[in-house]
Amino acid sequence: MRKRLVSALLAGLALVTATATAASAKPKPQVTAPAPVSWEACGDYGGECATIKVPVDYANPSGASLDLAIGRLKALNPAKRIGVLIVHPGGPGASGINPFILHNAIPAESALRQYFDLVSVDPRGVARSNPIQCDLDVVEQGPLTYPASQSEYQAWLAYNAKLAQNCRERTGPVFDHVDTTSAARDVDSIRAALGERQLSFFAISYGTQVGQQYAELFPRNLRAMAIDSNMDHSITSAFRYLQTTTEDFEGSFKAFARWCGQTQSCPLHGQDVTALWDGLHRKAADGTLKDPSTGDPITAEQLRVFLFDGMYDPAGSWFDVATTLKALQAGKAAQLRTVATPKAETVNYAYPAIWCSDWKWQVSGFKELDQYRKRLEALYPHTKLSPFWSDVMSCLNWQGKVTNPQHRLDISGTQPTLLPKARYDVGTPAAWNYAAAAQIPKTTILEYDGVGHGQYRNSTCARTHIETYLTSLKLPPSGTHCAPEYPSQPPASVRATEERPLSVTGRPLH
Repeated sequence: MRKRLVSALLAGLALVTATATAASAKPKPQVTAPAPVSWEACGDYGGECATIKVPVDYANPSGASLDLAIGRLKALNPAKRIGVLIVHPGGPGASGINPFILHNAIPAESALRQYFDLVSVDPRGVARSNPIQCDLDVVEQGPLTYPASQSEYQAWLAYNAKLAQNCRERTGPVFDHVDTTSAARDVDSIRAALGERQLSFFAISYGTQVGQQYAELFPRNLRAMAIDSNMDHSITSAFRYLQTTTEDFEGSFKAFARWCGQTQSCPLHGQDVTALWDGLHRKAADGTLKDPSTGDPITAEQLRVFLFDGMYDPAGSWFDVATTLKALQAGKAAQLRTVATPKAETVNYAYPAIWCSDWKWQVSGFKELDQYRKRLEALYPHTKLSPFWSDVMSCLNWQGKVTNPQHRLDISGTQPTLLPKARYDVGTPAAWNYAAAAQIPKTTILEYDGVGHGQYRNSTCARTHIETYLTSLKLPPSGTHCAPEYPSQPPASVRATEERPLSVTGRPLH
């Protein structure tokens, strides 16, 4: 199984119709009375789990259905219960039940747990909700790097077609109905099943796109929405997509280097961190950087993924990043984290099926992609190319339907939205957040002036504003900034694996 170097984002907190015109048509919610929800106890924190029936294809609501898995933690202060808060997972392809219901990712002392019934979901195609299944041996055949030649480009195209065919055969009809429009409609099916007139919504990363499209479809069913670290589903240029993600990768790395220079406890304090990194990357590109414990070469792509993942969570990762880079510089063993090999012939691999239902890229061929790479390496000389290049490559010649292609949001009639963002965010760059905010009426941007993905986790200040808004509907003043919160000492413990959704291929997730 291929190596994964550093885990990515907080699980769960971390892609509407076939055209933009269809997206603006705002289908009405189903009027059929939902069946009562049969809850059963689950987990160690008082959780309840259930399934509800939802259509496989919302265009044919009387057709086949699937069992959508949901979970709930009831408000700890029922006398002051506000209502239901949907906490949608990220990824795409991450479970919401695992972190939020079974592993208490939002702790009891949070106002969100006190005053809301916290409800989450395993989105369609994921975990307990008719998972997208693919043969593990086919998944593991996937190319590892950005194409460096015409033959590698063709290999990518052939592989994408093979993987799509395999996953469809293993999964069945749900394979063609895992787009974000369907996920947003599932959220309203949950609302209806729970008998709620309105719901509140909170998400980080990919889950923000579900919230955005929910606001398009069902604006008056939202009491409040806080969407943290936002996707921008209006990007149609493959180069613009790669450029924005690499821009924040470069900015995050420079902030990390400055932090090491200002933090005496950083293992690289007193060194030229930029020069050290450039030297290691050059060796990796030349094939001469090796893991001393195994003798295996560490590729430039592996090294970039390692650094990239460390930029999601400075408090939990920056000391580890610095320690590992120092060890590699000294030629000492630097244990690289890996993805555990599943003990099954098939594996739930929902990411490309969901992602490529939402994104279509007009790329003429290898020559165009190679020009992208050269331009990006000139613009961003230290980090070169964001690992999210795979978001473009994995959809070229994908054989699934693009049922929810890119479009500008068409939202009206919603309550105010709170949109926290970071100065640099490798998972959902600053440019995406500003673009999303411009498409959502009555949006207040909350600026976190540091690095990271998911400001609810990275910033005490942002977390306070998010909880205040969702509970009291009081927004921070326009132009509010939260100061960076970077670590001064190594973390006491490593984040639990369940808090870090991983692609089975070791690629980073949103």
